[in-house]
Amino acid sequence: MSSTVHQGERALQQRLGVHERMAEVMGQVVRNAMPAQHIELFEKLPTLLVGGLDTQRRPWATVLSGWPGFMHAPDAQHLRVEALPQAGDPLSLQINMPLGLLALEPQTRRRNRLNGTLVALDSHGFTLQVDQSFGNCPKYIQARVPRWVQRDKPALAKAESARLSAAALQLVRGADTLFIASATPHARGHAGAEGVDVSHRGGLPGFVRVTQHDDGPTVLHIPDYRGNQFFNTLGNLLLNPRAGLLFIDHHSGDLLQLTGDAALQWDNAEGREIRFTVDSGVWRAGALPLEWSAPEFSPHLTG
Repeated sequence: MSSTVHQGERALQQRLGVHERMAEVMGQVVRNAMPAQHIELFEKLPTLLVGGLDTQRRPWATVLSGWPGFMHAPDAQHLRVEALPQAGDPLSLQINMPLGLLALEPQTRRRNRLNGTLVALDSHGFTLQVDQSFGNCPKYIQARVPRWVQRDKPALAKAESARLSAAALQLVRGADTLFIASATPHARGHAGAEGVDVSHRGGLPGFVRVTQHDDGPTVLHIPDYRGNQFFNTLGNLLLNPRAGLLFIDHHSGDLLQLTGDAALQWDNAEGREIRFTVDSGVWRAGALPLEWSAPEFSPHLTG
């Protein structure tokens, strides 16, 4: 049990009365090797979502891209990625660091997770050894089809302060998708459940509320819709409030990466929410050489 669930995940499952059932479920679906269908998905995708920690142990979420086949599995316990974070990306890779990966195919709403340890790094890419491999349900994913585009050379990264710029606020307020990176307090490589996660959150445009008071930091309010009850992200946040967010402009390829503190709020009138207080961030214009079709919103969303 200790190899698949950590204290924070277990505490939330116990609070909601699902611990015994989820212990059985997670024991069956969380593996230390990738099944064939997970390998197949990684190897056909043009993007990879990545969560990791910087030298100050702050979580960041980012996205890597390449022609399908830029990821391949030499065996079921290793994934080779022929891509690296670009200049200006706040996530820097190091040997033995824990990483959380998310393989997401939005047009089919397929997604798989892989948490592991970086065991090889060179000028072309990196290799991750699997610590945990598991699937996620298709809920709240907006179906959209990617296509490659020729972009001008990406602009230099621009720093975002704790109080977000007008451009950043516009992207956040119009978003229907975001990604969140989180970690246990002592996240390290080869540690089973004690690592880093990156997960998807989706909703109708405007589902992320923004508050700003006086000269204080920007606060984002992210609803926590009912999911698979693994509580990977929320369990991490219960133990360690640091988190990183990624917003993607699906037309321009602009990326907004934020780091800050996140707290789970149970008293919101509309249900649980993650309350994220921005510490700092980076805006990377035209960072992705992809654009996506207009979204087909998840049938699980109402409003």
